[in-house]
Amino acid sequence: MSGFARARSVLAQPGMRAMIAFVVVMVALVAALWPRGDSTDDAVSGPPGSTPTSGVTDGGVSQQQMSEARAAAALEPCPAGDGASAGVLAGVNAPCMADGRRIDVGAATAGRPLVINMWAVWCLPCRRELPLFDHLSSVANDRLNVLAVHAREGAEKQYFVLKFLQEVGVHMPVVTDPNGAVAKAIGAPRIFPSTVMITADGRVAAVLPRVFEDFNDLSGAVREHLGVDLGAA
Repeated sequence: MSGFARARSVLAQPGMRAMIAFVVVMVALVAALWPRGDSTDDAVSGPPGSTPTSGVTDGGVSQQQMSEARAAAALEPCPAGDGASAGVLAGVNAPCMADGRRIDVGAATAGRPLVINMWAVWCLPCRRELPLFDHLSSVANDRLNVLAVHAREGAEKQYFVLKFLQEVGVHMPVVTDPNGAVAKAIGAPRIFPSTVMITADGRVAAVLPRVFEDFNDLSGAVREHLGVDLGAA
């Protein structure tokens, strides 16, 4: 019997056909869930087209509803720097969720160390971690800028982002990254959540693709990489 005939005989067995069908289904499932980007040059990536937010749209949301969502979320205003945009974020623009205006992130955060938390509404660990960054922002005062940056996938659905933040009870400054420009500028990995720490002169001090479990863990990383001591929780 030829090799081809033997292979066809094996494949004709019911058990083998079932095994092949199982493997095909599993490969398709992994492909559907595996995070990947549209280009290897992109700095941030999330799930492909069938994301958990793919069925959500802001298309039917009125200006009044958007305004009401912003008011209900009660986000802190985005930082306002000295206007001198420098460092890795120089000239990078992003929509500020507090009021919808686009800001120059480099100019807005210039002059102070900056902690960026990359997150997304479809990231379950982000839901647990975001309140830690919210607390970090509340105790930072004038020593530190803290900014939550929503990943590219789902970033265009601002109403959904605002409702999520309202639900989680996070009020820190938030921008979205619909073009992945922020993530690319700071070299954020394709892992969510991730934290990037940037010095006052705009240099990347640390890229941390991990989940912080408590505030002392987070404040310790800020002290280590940025030299800012915010004390314990």
